[in-house]
Formats: sequence, C-alpha cells, structure tokens
Amino acid sequence: MSTYMAKPADVERKWYILDAEGKSLGRTAAAAAMLLRGKHKPTFTPHVDCGDHVIIINAEKAVLTGKKLTDKYHIHHTGWIGGLKMVQYKELMVKNPELAFKYAVEGMLPHNTIGRKAATRLRVYKGAEHEHAAQKPEAWTQEIK
Repeated sequence: MSTYMAKPADVERKWYILDAEGKSLGRTAAAAAMLLRGKHKPTFTPHVDCGDHVIIINAEKAVLTGKKLTDKYHIHHTGWIGGLKMVQYKELMVKNPELAFKYAVEGMLPHNTIGRKAATRLRVYKGAEHEHAAQKPEAWTQEIK
C-alpha cells in the first residue's frame, strides 16, 4: 500500500470557531495552529497547505497564567538605531488582544511559505461577534484546557 499524498486541488477547507473565554492564550493558540496546518485531518500532508479557516472570539477574555502578564514582553526592533520596542503583555491584552493571539499562533506555525499562507486564514475578534456567519463556521468540539 502506498502513502497518500494530498494534492492542493483536493483540499477542502472548513471554518472553525474557537472561544477563548476563560481559556489559556497558549493552549488556544496551539489548537488554532493545529487547525490552520490541517494536522487534525487524516489526509494531512506536510508539504501541502491543507489547513482550515479559524475564527477566535472573546480574545480579551483569554487567561495568561502565572506572572506572564507582568513578566512577558513582546519585543521587536524597527531596524533603526535605538529602535527596540517592548510591550508588556498586561498592556497588550488590554489594548490589542487580537495581536497577542496573532503573535502566539504565528510563532507556532512553520516559518516558511506554508506557514505564511496558513496565517492569512486566521481571524481574531475581541468580542463574541464576528462577521463570518455566511461561511457557516462550526465550533471546535475538542476540549481546550
């Protein structure tokens, strides 16, 4: 018996909703990364982008455990001299929790063309409302601890 290799034309993409309310930011991001990659499918092929669309709602109600709110920083450099920017996660979760999820999920995806393409299928919303009802998204049924 030969190994099944999915073709890009054969991939069927579904839409899933993940509710982050009361759940850990990292575990929710890990579940989202798995869905974006397509690793939950029996037809997963590592070199083919076979993932689904993911909608994360209630991003502002996600939980960071331990002292991560005060001790964890998002750090980036502008490219200019003295251009190191540091944002504490306490501030990031209040002002822009969508970005916190985006950073977490993109860090869990492969850093190549497949990962960049998968990241475009991620949508994160601060509240419970989203604008993708026409796509008939399903709630992800597996437990996120």
